[in-house]
Amino acid sequence: MTYNYLYFGKGGPNPPKVAILLEELGIPYEAIVVPLSDESGAIVEYLIDQYDTGHQFSFPAGSAESYHAKQYLFFQVSGQGPYYGQAAWFKAFHPEKLPSAIARYVGKINRVTGVLEGILKKKAEEGMKEGAWLVGNKYSYADIAFVSWLTVVLKIHATDEFNPEDYPHVKAWIDRILERPAVQAGYLSMELCEEKRERACA
Repeated sequence: MTYNYLYFGKGGPNPPKVAILLEELGIPYEAIVVPLSDESGAIVEYLIDQYDTGHQFSFPAGSAESYHAKQYLFFQVSGQGPYYGQAAWFKAFHPEKLPSAIARYVGKINRVTGVLEGILKKKAEEGMKEGAWLVGNKYSYADIAFVSWLTVVLKIHATDEFNPEDYPHVKAWIDRILERPAVQAGYLSMELCEEKRERACA
């Protein structure tokens, strides 16, 4: 199997979903920090098409589930990512504190998370075994896509702005994902790469 390189921007929440999928698929890689550039959603699609031919984390092409999974990936890259990103920017990085901007985007992250809560609650009520997943009653790349922003948001926003206890099905879903060894390995590879870069720049 070819050895791969994962180039990613330091501190960004999007590369972990690629690292997690590489770990889940058992694809060897080395993480390398570079300026932010490529679209992580397109990378996820490429990895699924090229390496998940047995549909362990995806669904047969043309099936209803395959389109539902794409729907959730597009929702993540066009809805969750931009809104969570703007909320993080105005809360933690913008040089001027703009309460109206913070309030707007905090409202958006709660709205997006509320949509996910409703979906997962409905699936749980349908009696999914081992907890609810977004598509096809199994853990897939659609679930992987959302995890990193939902962990980052807890580090930036106080619970009076975003309280995970308000979204019990989302919280249980993310907790199940974070328990997976490949997910933990994906995050660890990012952390080790950043530590290596920081030592080299010291």
